[in-house]
Amino acid sequence: MQSKLPNVGTTIFTTMSQLAHECNAINLGQGFPDFQMDEALINAVAKAMRDGHNQYAYMNGVPALTNAIAGKIKKLYNTEIDAATQITVTPGATYAIYTALTAILFPGDEVILFEPAYDSYIPNIEINGAIPVLIPLTFPGYSIPWEKVKEKISKKTKAILINSPQNPTGAVLSRHDLEELQKITEGTGIYVISDEVYEHLIFDGLQHETVLKYPGLMERSIACFSFGKTYHCTGWKIGYCVGGAALMKEFRKVHQFNAFTTNSFVQYALAEYLQNENAYLALPNIMQQKRDYFLECMQQTRFQPLTSHGSYFQCYSYAHMNEEHDLDFAKKITREFGVATIPLSSFYKNGLDNKVLRFCFAKKEETLLQAAGRLRDV
Repeated sequence: MQSKLPNVGTTIFTTMSQLAHECNAINLGQGFPDFQMDEALINAVAKAMRDGHNQYAYMNGVPALTNAIAGKIKKLYNTEIDAATQITVTPGATYAIYTALTAILFPGDEVILFEPAYDSYIPNIEINGAIPVLIPLTFPGYSIPWEKVKEKISKKTKAILINSPQNPTGAVLSRHDLEELQKITEGTGIYVISDEVYEHLIFDGLQHETVLKYPGLMERSIACFSFGKTYHCTGWKIGYCVGGAALMKEFRKVHQFNAFTTNSFVQYALAEYLQNENAYLALPNIMQQKRDYFLECMQQTRFQPLTSHGSYFQCYSYAHMNEEHDLDFAKKITREFGVATIPLSSFYKNGLDNKVLRFCFAKKEETLLQAAGRLRDV
């Protein structure tokens, strides 16, 4: 049969995770924690099920949860959000990104995005008949070259897709970046899709800059968030998106004929758990400690760290060590040294290889220590 995604195969995450399993390797590739989530949230989910919240939830999300999200946004970003018209709860943030793009794209439209890029972005664009316009982030700091963005904007530009804190690099957008984006899109028909799943995993005293803080961006943006990343329950696949009311209306037209709704009992539990503000406010310090611990452990290796100010991830360069292609090197390390990583070339459509590997540090300290010990001999 004719494929709608002829250039898409098995994702690098599946490939490396399978290899890690086969080799009994420590998996620092795929971005999931190996430690338990908060028992209080588990109990809240069990209680919601026992209380009978097991049938279809309202399409947009349980009102108790959407109201709690709106309250959180007000406290964090001083932005008024209408829970009824501007928030939709979704089965994961990746779903939200796909649905947002599907709601706005027509064949021939162009979407500007930045590489290295999370692997779902380009297929999401192409399956809608649109064209990804790829701009490399400036290496090694992975910053956006805004002059290049201006050059790439055309009459066909329908959207710009941003991600901060960024997967895979841990780069973080600044106030200057958001102001530049606002200037570039002002007075145009260009939409913004903002992947903000790591909004609370941000380090070194930096503040998360969201499109929700900028009135000039807010009405033409959809920002996507993840409870799975915030509360260390990635397997739950639950998130939400926030955007201008007109955009959200179009988003829901697609959503209602796809998933339609998101599991109800988890929504009721999250509505209750969101009242515990410390559960997300304490995250930057907790995850920075893990990043810093892994950095310390990795000092015994020859890998050189690149800057990471957020997310679950830190990239390390091995360019000074050898000239092997990063995919080959990643497989070699998995097989011979028992640690699985993700090669950065997998996040570039053309396979650009800067001799960089991505490591996930959202693990227990003993896991990180053991992994670094194995990497010492590389």
